[in-house]
Amino acid sequence: MGKGPHGQGHAHGHGGGHAHGGGHGDGHAGHSHGVSADTDRRWLTSALVLITVFIAVESVIAFAAGSLALLSDAAHMLTDAVSIVLALVAMRLSARPARGGFTFGLKRAEILSAQANGLTLILAAAWLGYEAVERLIHPPEVTGWLVLVTALAGIVVNLAATWCLSRANRSSLNVEGAYQHILNDLFAFIGTAIAGLVVVLTGFARADAIATLVVVALMLKAGYGLLRDSGRIFLEAAPVGLDPDAIGDRLAAAPRVTEVHDLHVWTITSGEPALSAHVLVEPGGDCHGVRRALDTALAEEYGITHTTLQIDHAAPAAVEAAPALAVATAGPVPHCAAAHGPVHHEGPHEH
Repeated sequence: MGKGPHGQGHAHGHGGGHAHGGGHGDGHAGHSHGVSADTDRRWLTSALVLITVFIAVESVIAFAAGSLALLSDAAHMLTDAVSIVLALVAMRLSARPARGGFTFGLKRAEILSAQANGLTLILAAAWLGYEAVERLIHPPEVTGWLVLVTALAGIVVNLAATWCLSRANRSSLNVEGAYQHILNDLFAFIGTAIAGLVVVLTGFARADAIATLVVVALMLKAGYGLLRDSGRIFLEAAPVGLDPDAIGDRLAAAPRVTEVHDLHVWTITSGEPALSAHVLVEPGGDCHGVRRALDTALAEEYGITHTTLQIDHAAPAAVEAAPALAVATAGPVPHCAAAHGPVHHEGPHEH
């Protein structure tokens, strides 16, 4: 009994006729970790409090010192705070059980937050980049010692926030994304401190705008990465590092398998790849045994534990005629009228 490309659950098989329902690897073990969700939330909340207090202080000092670099750091830290808030909200939403029309629950809430965070980063970077160029052309007075002292304080705060997030479960991409965000901000503060030191020692006010452009580059890089990765998930592209053609060939080369088609590899949410495929087994082959072997191979070789494999016996006549027809038509005999994607079988074939 074939299921759609988005099946999920635990390993099982269905008897009856030649059609055998897909097996589902147990993916829950892969998501367990030694840090509880409540502990994660406490560490994230601690980092959020540190960052929020410093944003308020830094913004006041930035206006007093006339420093765009400090203001850009504050804006960058604001996106850090937003990313942590979204991470906390996403953690609660994704923990809700699947029900009704949401057959996966709300696991992709964190992907929505990643897109929002990425867009915010890019918009803030565009504004700060414009202001930085204006200040390169017409540099204002900058109080260098205020910039230097505040940047050094920012380094301390970011180190503390980074430590808090490092104590949470970084195997979660939700937490890891916030961690990397704050780590980038730490580098930005180091740049601002250098700019403040340059202003104090040389009076070169343009150093402030140059430091801002460095922060802008970091924000654009982070924002683009978030939009790219979340976009791939929403478009149900194969996860980076998993080649569907290579996986299809590997499944087709397994003993007793004659063909693999309708192969789909996608990501349910960050860190949870899934796969579905229609697999044809030679007449008389053990469909349940083949499914178990393929489930094991997918888990051990590719780390895919959410699998839905529809196993059918290939028609005897089609198996006997396949070699001759494959030569005559330069391809295998299709099992489905309109297979999605390439058809994989043993031997050379087009992808």
